[in-house]
Amino acid sequence: MTTLNVPINEGNGNHLDYLHSPKKYKGILNWILSTDHKKIGILYLISMLTFFSVGVFFGFLMRLELISPGKTIMEPQTYNQIFTLHGVIMIFLFIIPGLPAVFGNFFLPIMIGAKDVAFPRLNLFSWWLFITGGLVALISLFLPGGPADTGWTFYIPYSVRTSTNVIPALIGAFILGFSSILTGLNFITTIHRLRAPGMSWFKMPLFVWSLYATGWVQILATPIVGITLLLVAIERWFGVGIFDPSLGGDPILYQHLFWIYSHPAVYIMILPAMGVISEIIPVYARRTIFGYKFIAFSSLAIALFGSLVWAHHMFTVGMSDTAMWIFSLLTFLVAIPSAIKVFNWVSTLYKGSILLEPAMLFALSFIFNFTIGGFTGLMQGALALNIHIHDTSFIVAHFHYVMFGGTGFGIFAALHHWFPKMFGKMYNKKVAKLSWLFLFIGFQLLYFPLFIAGYLGMPRRYYDYLPEFHIWHFISTIGSWILITGLIIMFTNLIIALRKGAKAPANPWGGVTLEWSIQSPPTHENFEVIPVIENEPYDYSHFEEKEEIKN
Repeated sequence: MTTLNVPINEGNGNHLDYLHSPKKYKGILNWILSTDHKKIGILYLISMLTFFSVGVFFGFLMRLELISPGKTIMEPQTYNQIFTLHGVIMIFLFIIPGLPAVFGNFFLPIMIGAKDVAFPRLNLFSWWLFITGGLVALISLFLPGGPADTGWTFYIPYSVRTSTNVIPALIGAFILGFSSILTGLNFITTIHRLRAPGMSWFKMPLFVWSLYATGWVQILATPIVGITLLLVAIERWFGVGIFDPSLGGDPILYQHLFWIYSHPAVYIMILPAMGVISEIIPVYARRTIFGYKFIAFSSLAIALFGSLVWAHHMFTVGMSDTAMWIFSLLTFLVAIPSAIKVFNWVSTLYKGSILLEPAMLFALSFIFNFTIGGFTGLMQGALALNIHIHDTSFIVAHFHYVMFGGTGFGIFAALHHWFPKMFGKMYNKKVAKLSWLFLFIGFQLLYFPLFIAGYLGMPRRYYDYLPEFHIWHFISTIGSWILITGLIIMFTNLIIALRKGAKAPANPWGGVTLEWSIQSPPTHENFEVIPVIENEPYDYSHFEEKEEIKN
C-alpha cells in the first residue's frame, strides 16, 4: 500500500515530532529563527492567515458600503484606499504565497523523500522578507496622507500623481517579490537534487509537479514586476518620465510590463491549487489518478502559455488588430491544458468509491468554481465580447471565481486534507462540512450576481451605482455575510482541534504518497532512513480490486 520500503511509524513516543524536538532557542525565537522547513511552513500559515483576516475585513467593509446606492458607511476616498489595501493584501500576501509557501514548504521535502529543502537558511530568509514586505505595505495606514488609493495594479499616471502613500505599497510589493523568487529557486533546486532513490520524474506526486512549474514562473516573471514597481517609485521621487505621459513617458508600457508578470502570477496562484486537487481526488475517490503524465505536463504547459497571454488584459488600450487576435488566440490555447486537468479529475472520480470528507467537498467546489471562472475567462478572450464587459463587475466576478473560488478553496482543501499530518490532531468533520456549506453558498451569492450586474453595464471599482443595479449588490452583500460566517466556523473548528482534537493516526485518509507513511506530526528530519521508491505513484489498485469483487 505504501510507496516506500520502510514501515509506517505511528509515533509512539520514541520519536519526537518537530513540535517537540530539542530546541536551540526558547519561546518564539525557536520558531522565527528555525530553519526546519515544517516550522517555516507553519510561520507562513500563521502570518498569511493573519493578513487574510485583515483583507477579509476590508472586503466586508466594501460590500457593506455597496449594499445600497449613495453613501453608506464611508467616503469615496476611503473606499478607494480600502479597495487598494484589500487587493494588495489578498494578492501579494495571501493568494500568491498561500499554497507554495505554506504547504509547499511543509510537504515538498517529505513528498520527495528529503529531510529538508536545498537551502534551509535561504528558506527562513524568504519568510523574513515576506513579513518585512507585508509590514512595509501596511505602514502606509499610519503615515500622513493615508494608504494608496490606486488599486492593486498601481496604474499610471494616477499612481505617480496621487498624494497618498504609494511608495510603501510599492516597496512592500518589491520586497515580497524577492521572497517569491527565493522560494521558487529553493523548490526547483530541491526537486532536482534531493529526490529519494528510485523517485524518477514520473514517480513524483502531482503537487510536486505543480510546485516545479510554479517555481519557474516565480523565478522568470517576478523580476519584471519588481523592476517595474521600482521604476514607478523612481518616477515619483525624481520625475524621470518613464511612464507619465506629461513627462514624455508611456503609460501603456507600464501596463505591458505589469501584466507580463501579473498574468503569469495568476498561474503562480492557481497551479499549486491544481496540484492539491490532483492529490486529494485520488485519495477520496480510492482511484489511481487518470492521465498522470497529462496532468504533469499540463502544469508545465500552463506555466509556458500563461506567460504569453498578458495583453488580453489590454484589448481596449488601442493595440493593433494583429496583436489583439494573436493574444485572443493564445488566450483560447491556454485553456486547453486547464481543460485537460478538469477532464482527468472528473475521469478519476468515475466509478470511484467517493468519500465526501471535508477536503473532498472543498476539492469538488474548486472544480465547480474554477470551471465557471475558466469559461467566463474564455468569454473575455473573445474580442467583441471583451469590449462590452471590459472594466465591469463581470471581471470582478470572473477574477474571484478563479482566485478565491479556485485558489482560496484549494487552500481550504489542503488545510483540511493535511491538517492531521501537520499538527497530529483530528478536527470535527461535521463542523468542517457545515463550514464548507456556508462558504460554498456564501461564495455563489457573493460573486455570481456580479456577473449579471457587469453584463448589464455595472462598472467595477465604483463607489456608487445607479438604482437598477441595487438588487445585485444587495444579494452580493448578503452573500458576503454568509461566506464570512463560514470562515468563522471553519477557523474556530480548526483552532479547537489544535487544543482539544483527538490524536491523529499516521494515515487517517488512506493516502499512498510519502507523507502518509511517517508519523503525525512528522519528526524533525522527516525520515530516519531515506526511503527507496519502488511502486508507481497513486497506486490504489488494491481499492479498485475490492470494488470489482464487490460489484
